[in-house]
Amino acid sequence: MAPKKSKYDTNPLDPDFVKQTDEIRNDSGNRGDTQQVKGTTREAAAPAPARDPVYSEAPTRRYDNPPLDAPYPSIFVPPTYSPPAPYQPPVTPYRPFDPRPTSRAVRGIGLPEKWALLLPYLPAYIGIVPALLELVMVPRRETRVRFHAAQALSLHVAILLVRTLFSMVATLTGSTAGGSLFRLAALVFLIISMARVWKGKPHEIAPLAEPTKWFNEHIEPRNKS
Repeated sequence: MAPKKSKYDTNPLDPDFVKQTDEIRNDSGNRGDTQQVKGTTREAAAPAPARDPVYSEAPTRRYDNPPLDAPYPSIFVPPTYSPPAPYQPPVTPYRPFDPRPTSRAVRGIGLPEKWALLLPYLPAYIGIVPALLELVMVPRRETRVRFHAAQALSLHVAILLVRTLFSMVATLTGSTAGGSLFRLAALVFLIISMARVWKGKPHEIAPLAEPTKWFNEHIEPRNKS
């Protein structure tokens, strides 16, 4: 006769489940030792190596110089940038094949361009005065005028040094022929220089390139614009 169940007995298991389980356990305990599994054992496959993180062993990186394969930077990190360079007005270098000088007024001195180019080559050392005035008063934007002023000043200084050397030789030897010939050659060269710059032809004296550059760079103009 089956036991009477109440309405609260909700156990879905068989009421004889515990008894059957104990009987099965007792039967298995009397069967003897566990039998040995026959056959050779197999080695288990080696696990796949884990992927190393890309930046786990990477050296310390600078934030102002990230590598090319670096991830996209955070929006909370301000971008790095170089400070802007100070503005410098463009200066066109002097070209020896410029056209013939015009009558436009040169900045700083107000003279026409053709006269500003010619006056520094005046002979008898007269051209030293306008050459110095132009280097002091003409701004650097007037590259053509400043170039010829510096070159003419270098030419006058070179003539003065050579004439001084000839004067010393004349004092020792009593002969002034060399000095006279040099003065004539210097006068002719200055006249040729005046004619070439007046016509707008290229006129660069190669042996005086370095002193010309030095005078042009080291004599600062008063008018910067």
